[in-house]
Amino acid sequence: MTKSFFPLLFLFISIQVFGNIKNDSLKIKPYHDLAYDFANPDVEFILPDNLDEISGLSLTKDQSQLIANNDEDGKLFIINKSTGEVEKEIDFYKEGDYEGVEVVGESIFVVKSTGTIYEIKNFETENQEVIKHKFFLTKENDVEGLAFDSKNNRLLLSCKGIGGIGDAFHMAKSIYAFDLDSRTMVEEPALKIEAKHCHDYLGVCDFHDNLEKLKSFFAAEDRFNFSPSAIAIHPITGEIYIASSRGKVLLILDAQGGILHIEKLNKKIHPQPEGMCFDADGTLYISNERKKEETAKIYKFAYKH
Repeated sequence: MTKSFFPLLFLFISIQVFGNIKNDSLKIKPYHDLAYDFANPDVEFILPDNLDEISGLSLTKDQSQLIANNDEDGKLFIINKSTGEVEKEIDFYKEGDYEGVEVVGESIFVVKSTGTIYEIKNFETENQEVIKHKFFLTKENDVEGLAFDSKNNRLLLSCKGIGGIGDAFHMAKSIYAFDLDSRTMVEEPALKIEAKHCHDYLGVCDFHDNLEKLKSFFAAEDRFNFSPSAIAIHPITGEIYIASSRGKVLLILDAQGGILHIEKLNKKIHPQPEGMCFDADGTLYISNERKKEETAKIYKFAYKH
């Protein structure tokens, strides 16, 4: 085959998807128009000591402020999204390993690593109410990310730990769905990200600047190194962004779950990415926990579409 035919090649990759997302193989071109320069944030916010362990990030209902949680205290932090200043701290529950936060309508949802979801109603009022939703997920699942899927009216919970029972989950990581209509957790994963599909994708990506590093990261035969630590859905494209603090890797999927891009993040900028959210205009915010001499930070990336 001559080089003139190379642009006609397509990569057939699928991520086994359950529920509302189709389980079809997808035709994916080997190039994805990346809309962010992850090595050069447009704005950097240095966070105070009480957010050293920032683990979740979202936006308030009117999108005028950022809202964050750390993984130690049952507190929410309201942050000025122009200056990075913490404007308010609000208690919602006792201490715990809280890993993600998401605002949906009038409610705020916070997820613990055990999979327990705390629904906070009447936030910032004396009538504040917290409802606990606990199902089958446990600390072995190690939930670390939470995202609102508005199209399907559900929350997506990304698991850093085990994704399920059996060999099918040995080389895969799962994302579970919490249905907002019924307030129940769906037992089958909404997405299952498999090591094989990442290998297959990288096998045709000779264009990537960090290809060899990524191949090495995904090369282990006895474990799947990709460990979701944050998840968010792009408000304009519907693409699903999933960060792994381990390996400093970002996976971008299309709305049906097909791999669009795998990005090797610069560890000097992203030493421990743990939180991620989007503004309505596509502006991306990524939070990093404190690591060694590096302070905790939030980076702001303009949407270059």
